[in-house]
Amino acid sequence: MGPPSPTKLKRTPILVALGVVCLLYLLLHSASSSASTAYSISSSSPRTASQNAPPPLDDLKSDTGIVAFQLSTTRRLQRLFPYELALHKKYPRTIWQTWKYTPSDARFSSKFHRAIEAWTRLNDGFTHEIVDDDTAGNLVRQLYASVPEVIEAYFAMPKPILRADFFRYLILLARGGVYSDIDTTALKGVAKWFSYGVSDIVKDEKGDDTITLTDERAAEIGRTIESDTGLVVGIEADPDRPDWHDWYARRVQFCQWTILAKRGHPAVLRIVAHITTETLRRKVTGTLDLPKTKDAGSQIMNWTGPGIWTDTIFEYLSDIQVDTDWHNVTGISRGKVIGDVVILPITSFSPGVGTMGANGPEHPHAFVYHIFEGSWKPANERNIGG
Repeated sequence: MGPPSPTKLKRTPILVALGVVCLLYLLLHSASSSASTAYSISSSSPRTASQNAPPPLDDLKSDTGIVAFQLSTTRRLQRLFPYELALHKKYPRTIWQTWKYTPSDARFSSKFHRAIEAWTRLNDGFTHEIVDDDTAGNLVRQLYASVPEVIEAYFAMPKPILRADFFRYLILLARGGVYSDIDTTALKGVAKWFSYGVSDIVKDEKGDDTITLTDERAAEIGRTIESDTGLVVGIEADPDRPDWHDWYARRVQFCQWTILAKRGHPAVLRIVAHITTETLRRKVTGTLDLPKTKDAGSQIMNWTGPGIWTDTIFEYLSDIQVDTDWHNVTGISRGKVIGDVVILPITSFSPGVGTMGANGPEHPHAFVYHIFEGSWKPANERNIGG
């Protein structure tokens, strides 16, 4: 075979050049496709986020907007604080209390020290946290950073009592444990709330309302109840009289000065979502401020206080047991378990009130004594109610 022709020699560089161009085109096209894919993925993230975000605040001016807003908040709270009862046999060993100042502050009232000491002494192994106003705000920002409407609602509230009410639900949802007002004192340790209040279900032969279980058996049953439940509430009021509404928000009313909950409990989550939505609804409609009349107390009761708390508990119980309402718990003298909720009788958290069948602080079912400081009320209305 002879040497290549001049024509073939000339074509070789051209073919090589064309090959290089084709290769570069393919590489650039591939890179462009990758970049396009990467962009579409990254650009889909904001769209997904916007779909998961709460509706605009202006939507809270309509009934449908309110429902959509609360549903969005509920779903994101469920993802943030899942309720895993099977994984948590014990309630968190933390006692939460709030006040304007911490005990180390010179402005902290000395009248609370004895009550604080009782909580600590009777609950060995518990962490006792007394949270001041500034720390409470910082905790809300930290714990609810991914649900910003909760933070907005907290700081939009016009009165400290509203924020104090809201914070107890927020900290129990995020961390669990015992919340109790600073003006309460412990009469028995939390472990005995189950042993004495619920497992005491056997009366003696005469039917006397006395403890008939041994301490060991009561403790065993108490541990089972603790494992299978996620929320403990106590009855604040059970007024069997026609004018009950002149004194209380509900016919049977649950107190919220003391609550025991496991992290993420659905009833606590439900009230957090409700209060968030209601507060922001008030914000966009210009109705945040409370009236300067006695109606302010009623609004507080139904915005963040025992009125809306009671409604929330019964709503949750009705999801578990059809048509559960005050008729199911009125007049109880022992703890009652419905689903994963323990309901304690009026004596447990309201001993010594002298009405509605409440026994005194010395009774075996008396666990927490409330001093009824009522510091949020006008001076002439304090020590009258919660």
